Amino acid sequence: MSDTAASTVLYLVPTPIGNLEDITLRAIRVLGEVDTVLAEDTRTSGRLMQHLGLKKPMLSYHLHNEHQTVQRLLERLGKGETMALVSDAGTPGISDPGFLLVRECLARGLKVECLPGATAFVPALLKSGFGAERFTFEGFLPVKKGRQTRLKELASETRTMIFYESPHRIVKTLEQLAETLGPDRQASVSRELTKLFEETVNGTLPELAANFAGRAAIKGEIVLVVQGREKEERIKEDRYANNEDRSAD
Repeated sequence: MSDTAASTVLYLVPTPIGNLEDITLRAIRVLGEVDTVLAEDTRTSGRLMQHLGLKKPMLSYHLHNEHQTVQRLLERLGKGETMALVSDAGTPGISDPGFLLVRECLARGLKVECLPGATAFVPALLKSGFGAERFTFEGFLPVKKGRQTRLKELASETRTMIFYESPHRIVKTLEQLAETLGPDRQASVSRELTKLFEETVNGTLPELAANFAGRAAIKGEIVLVVQGREKEERIKEDRYANNEDRSAD
């Protein structure tokens, strides 16, 4: 590696979320210089490496094996081996494995560096047209346990909310959010970002639920952006609560 980065042993390297041109020159250099690439799926990352003309040893590092492999990786990193951690698409550690390895590296005084680059929620947020001054990234909602509790907690959220969702759950999620946040809440669904069939659809939560429920098939990773609770909604609810209190007297 270059002299300025000699002490870094682990690099978090963002990879394109679709369009293969969305990778930085620095990312290409780091992938070419490290000793090993840690990949969520070695087949997916292998195609990217081949596209870039790079050949490196690759190790599988994903949600189902990270706890079993982290100690072995730490031993190698502690001896000075350099590694780049990549996910199938986007920035590793955002709704993808990476946190555990980073935390353990830092606890052992091993230097970690994160390169800036592609991530899906930023273009989806900006394309939604909602306020981006303050927002909350929620990632994937719980599939079963804790899902309703989390939805209720979000009912009072005034910031723009960003979710990742799978194609087979998007309709259910839109319907449940409509029930919790109200039928007038505006939202935006982006899919296939940076790809040939990129699409962003805006509307109320029920409108979006109906739109996607009426499709024969839904493909691609999805980013859902939901407008935060507006001041008018809070005023209406407070008035409703006050009227209920008076009627109870």
